[in-house]
Amino acid sequence: MRLGLKNAFLYTEKGFVKSSISIIDNKILPFSDSLDCEVYDCDGLYIFPGFVDVHVHLREPGFSYKETIESGTKAAVQSGYTALCTMPNLNPVPDCFDNLKIQLDMIKQQAMCTVVPFGSITVSQGGQKLSAFDEMSTYVSGFSDDGKGVQDPQLMREAMLKAKSLSKIISAHCEDNSLLNGGVIHKGEFSEKSGIPGICSESEFGPIARDLALAKETGVAYHVCHISTKESVELIRQAKNDGVDVTCETAPHYLVLNDMMLEDDGRFKMNPPIRSEEDRQALLSGIADGTIDMIATDHAPHSADEKSKGLLNSMMGVVGLETAFPVLYTELVKNNVITLEKLIELMSINPAKRFFEDQSGVNLCIYDLDEKYTIDPHSFATMGRSTPFEAREVYGKCKMTVCNGQIVYNTL
Repeated sequence: MRLGLKNAFLYTEKGFVKSSISIIDNKILPFSDSLDCEVYDCDGLYIFPGFVDVHVHLREPGFSYKETIESGTKAAVQSGYTALCTMPNLNPVPDCFDNLKIQLDMIKQQAMCTVVPFGSITVSQGGQKLSAFDEMSTYVSGFSDDGKGVQDPQLMREAMLKAKSLSKIISAHCEDNSLLNGGVIHKGEFSEKSGIPGICSESEFGPIARDLALAKETGVAYHVCHISTKESVELIRQAKNDGVDVTCETAPHYLVLNDMMLEDDGRFKMNPPIRSEEDRQALLSGIADGTIDMIATDHAPHSADEKSKGLLNSMMGVVGLETAFPVLYTELVKNNVITLEKLIELMSINPAKRFFEDQSGVNLCIYDLDEKYTIDPHSFATMGRSTPFEAREVYGKCKMTVCNGQIVYNTL
């Protein structure tokens, strides 16, 4: 592909610079009128490194009525994402190479961007026996039992030692099942007023504390999924100061919403739940000081029926690929909570460094930050329609995505 992009604000390590570039044979070169390129005038538009989401559910194999690899990656590229890590709660669970290969073949056939799966930590995500790490290590971004916490500390220690020997990441869903007590939302003011059972914060930060001690002992590269509590932030901050090889992610809904904004609607139900304003402020502080390394969507589509049963009976999980950047840009950048450069670090630079260190080629997206619109789930490319940001007015629309040197989405 030979492409020219003129007069854009280009992201660089020193900030945004008005610039023109060419993309030729999967390399970025200085722009020249003498080059034979298809040229786009990007005056007033912004060029970002392609976004990287290290926590998505594409639902295949096994649950194609919720999402397919094709529909999920279409949603991704229409939003500026060029690389995704997919979670293993599938059927069959990728706990051995034969099961993983089913997913890899589907990715090869359908994916519109780079997709690298996680292998499961335990067989069938059952928490009893380690998966076949050796068979899968070459093909996965790491190992996770996302959707389920590993309850047995000795088994988690074994998993960390095995992952360490293979130079792979353990990406942990931290949840203590003994503390859930049937909860479906945050155990706080809203749950008390509504009578809807709550999930305590300790169910998250307790396992994080356990795992951080194990990570320090084993030396594994450890990543914490979707943190939501103030205690989680502080534990990870302390662990980083103590030299533990730990990174973590949070999600847009934890940074923008608190539990007093909940409605009795399935589009507000996810795991972990939206927590208190105090927790939200702690997450923002964690982003400001670098404790929180990245923002992932935990994109988790379900059918309309599965999300139509209120907070108590709907399935856990909301979609996020098509709302993440515009919501965060509108609520955090435009309100001067963080800079645009910081948002790009969180959505692209940092996750790429941790999970896609060997990625090469040209991966970028072009955004019109002035385009204002209302989030309408019926316009989504994902098969999921459930988002807490429905009907929210936002700024920022993706106009082009280039993945591995090829245009995969373009409305310019």
